[in-house]
This record gives sequence, structure tokens and C-alpha cells, in this order.
Amino acid sequence: MLAAITLLLIFQLAGEAIARYFALPVPGPVIGMALLFAALAWRGGPSADLRGTAQNLLQHLSLLFVPAGVGVMLHLQRMADEWLPLLVALVVSTFVTIAVTALVLKALHVHEEERS
Repeated sequence: MLAAITLLLIFQLAGEAIARYFALPVPGPVIGMALLFAALAWRGGPSADLRGTAQNLLQHLSLLFVPAGVGVMLHLQRMADEWLPLLVALVVSTFVTIAVTALVLKALHVHEEERS
């Protein structure tokens, strides 16, 4: 388990280093996750140790939302003052996400029909 956590942290560190070195607007953990995905795809999948460690982390994923909830409670007055921009951002981003998902699904469906 320690080796698997170390592997996950190494990929996160690599992503952070790449994001900072190239001044990318993408968070380092996202880059690290993409690198980990590429490494696992190249290797043929995760090891049993990495799979078990990831499953244990996912079982406790809800604990990671506690800091976000505390932040919301801490800045509740600010959110009340700026409710309109927050609401607009939430609605617009939801519709954009749905539209992009639909377009990607349509493109994949057309691509799949061409392969058949």
C-alpha cells in the first residue's frame, strides 16, 4: 500500500512540477492524473496493490468534501452578497457541460457507426 501511495504522490508531484515550470493554467494534480493514466494504459493497467489502494481511497472520498463545506460556511456572507454571479456561473457552466457532453457523445456515436 505504501508503494502505491508513493506512486500516486510521485505522479501528482510530476504534474505540479510541469504545471509550475511551464506556467500552465491546468492544475498540477490534473496533469499528474493524465500522466498516471498514460502510464497505466501503456503498462496494461494498474497492479493489484495500486487497485486496492485506490479502492480504499475512494471509500473515504467523502472526507475530502469537508474542507469545501467549511469554506462555504466560512464565506457564507460573501456568497450571500454575490449570489447572482454565482448562480449565473453555475447555470451557464451546467448547460455548457451538458452541451459539450452531448456533442462528444454524438461524435463518438458517428465514429462508432463508421467503424461498423
